[in-house]
This record gives sequence, C-alpha cells and structure tokens, in this order.
Amino acid sequence: MAMTAQVKAELATIKVTKPCCRKSEVAATLRFAGGLHLVSGRIVIEAELDTGAAARRLRTDISEVFGHPSELVVVNAAGIRRGTRYVVRVVKDGDALARQTGLVDSRGRPVRGLPSQVVSGGLCDCAAAWRGAFLAHGSLTEPGRSMSLEVTCPGPEAALALVGAARRLGIAAKAREVRMVDRVVIRDGDAIAALLTHLGAHESLMAWEERRMRREVRASANRLANFDDANLRRSARAAVAAGARVERALEILGDDVPDHLKAAGMLRVQNKQASLEELGQLHDPQLTKDAVAGRIRRLLATADKRAVELGIPSTEANLSADMLEDAD
Repeated sequence: MAMTAQVKAELATIKVTKPCCRKSEVAATLRFAGGLHLVSGRIVIEAELDTGAAARRLRTDISEVFGHPSELVVVNAAGIRRGTRYVVRVVKDGDALARQTGLVDSRGRPVRGLPSQVVSGGLCDCAAAWRGAFLAHGSLTEPGRSMSLEVTCPGPEAALALVGAARRLGIAAKAREVRMVDRVVIRDGDAIAALLTHLGAHESLMAWEERRMRREVRASANRLANFDDANLRRSARAAVAAGARVERALEILGDDVPDHLKAAGMLRVQNKQASLEELGQLHDPQLTKDAVAGRIRRLLATADKRAVELGIPSTEANLSADMLEDAD
C-alpha cells in the first residue's frame, strides 16, 4: 500500500484556508474514522487514524476552527493490529463539537450520513469531505488491471453521501457492501486521477500516472510479443500441414507431375517449417513467394482432382484436426 501512504502523507500537509472547507474535512474525518460514545451522560468523540500526520492535522483543525482541546493516544501494533494507530479524543467539549460538526442533529440524535452542511455545501466542501474520508479510511492500489481507490464507510448512509459528493465533482463512484463492510469504490483510472486532483494530491497523482503509464506500455509490449509468438507458431504449423499435403500429392501423381510443380513440392517437403519467401530463395532460379504459393496450389489441386477420379483419399487424408484448421 505504498501509494496509500504517499497520498495520505501529502494530503496531511495541504494548507486549507477556507473555514467551510476545514469544517467539512473535520466533519468527514470524524464521521469516517471516529465514533460517538456516551460517558456519564456526556458525548465523547474518538477518531482512530493510521498516520501521525493525519492525527496532528485533525487536532490542529479542531483547536483552530472549533476552539476545543483534544488529546492524542498512540496505540502500538499488537495482535491483529499490523501498524501503529493514533486516536484523537475529545472529552471535555465532545457535546459541543458533535453539534458544530453535524455529527448529531438539533435533538442530539446521531447523524448516519454526512452532515447537512457538507452535503448541501459547495464543490470545495465536497472535495474537503473526500479528503477527510480518505485520510480516515481510504486506500489507493497500484495502477494495473485491478486498480481502485476505496474508502471504507461506517454505514450505507455515509457511503451514499460520499457517492453523492463524488457525483457533484463529476466523478463516478459506486457504493457496495463487501464482507459486511460498506465501501465506496472508484475503479476508472481517469476518475481516480480527477479525484486526486480535486483532493490536491498533485505529487501523488504524478507518481501514480507515471506508474500507470509504465504498466500500460509494458502490457502493450507483452500483448504484441504474445501476438507475434502466436502468429509464428500458427505459421509453422500451417507450413507443416502444407508439407504433409504436398507429400501426399506427390504420392498420388507419381511420375505424372510437371517438373516445375514437382520442384516446388520437393522444396516444401524438404523444408516443412520454412516460409514461402524462404522457399522462393531456395529455388533455382529464385522465385517470389507468390510464385511458389501458386505452384503448390496447382500441385495440390491437380492431385485432389486425380484422387477423385481414382476414388482414393485426397491430399488431406493424413492431416489431423489441428493441422486441417491451420491449413484453412
């Protein structure tokens, strides 16, 4: 997940000055990475992030935009946890922060999707919400056949809200449930590039596009190599099949073969894997590949006609099913 770490590291350093964007980013980060807990009748907000830079960014925005203190708890890797986690916790002013960010409504009930001020905000708020969601639970795979940008969501309502925010940015995203977990997925390479641009991850976009181009060039080269190799194998099999037919034609005609047709036929029999051009160069005097092909066709046609007159198997009698297919 090298690309994921690179994108998150860049997003955590982006300077955002508009208050509405900072509020939308904090709200989305808390919604996708956090949870509301009732402790002694008071709301405590916790957000668990996988990078220290994202945690520090969240604490700074909570303090500067909303004016509330927070504490940072580092949870070291242990057991099923593969990496260190960073928990940002707001205890003292959790109730106020929950109302200010829209995590609870006016009656104190939790909001399942994104806050209304984010959903109905401007395009900058949509981009900020995606930035916060990606910092919270996003991932970006390496470019290739299965490339994707994904965000793990706390529920279907949050997933649909994130899909709606992407649609407003002109990006097609899909919400799906995988193993009882809601996700928002973007698989189109151009859409991923457009979203990274909206998020402000320009350096990561350049690195991702470079890897994407390298993979596409490599894939094209492999396809061409496989295509050429398949054509060579097919041509070789067809030449062998033609040689077998010519050998049968010479048997059918015996001594009644014109010398020029017999010479072309013998070259085919003696060089079964050679191309028509190579056979023409071996002929004395040299012939073009069309001339060689014409003589071999006349030889086979003459032999097949004689086989019908005699009531014996034609020149295709000794060919297998695969050789017949290649000969066609």
